[in-house]
Amino acid sequence: MNQTLQNSATLAGRVGLGLLFVVSGFGKITGFAGTAGYMASKGMPMAEVLLVGAIAIELVGGLMLLAGFKARWAALAIAAFLVPTTLIFHSPVGPEAQAQMTQFLKNLSILGGMLYVAAFGPGAWSVDRR
Repeated sequence: MNQTLQNSATLAGRVGLGLLFVVSGFGKITGFAGTAGYMASKGMPMAEVLLVGAIAIELVGGLMLLAGFKARWAALAIAAFLVPTTLIFHSPVGPEAQAQMTQFLKNLSILGGMLYVAAFGPGAWSVDRR
């Protein structure tokens, strides 16, 4: 593949993945009470404390992905965050099974993208330049 095309595609993929989490983290800040309430309704203990952790992972990890700074570590942290998040909040069983299956598969796809970044790095157009 042409090097410029490869670098462009890697950057675009990394930005797409990172932006998703930056926007999500910011949304959790602006809707903190509602998000904490939703988490509590799903049985999460200490929802406010866990929400602060989720915001940190999403914002910091997303920004690290965007910049390509320690992107492998950011991708692994986000991937680890996605596992319980997906299982707890997007179980494809129950009254909303069809809608939750879509969310479950979306998160599984994002998890795959994170593993790809972790395995192959952020690309040449990044702070890490690897």
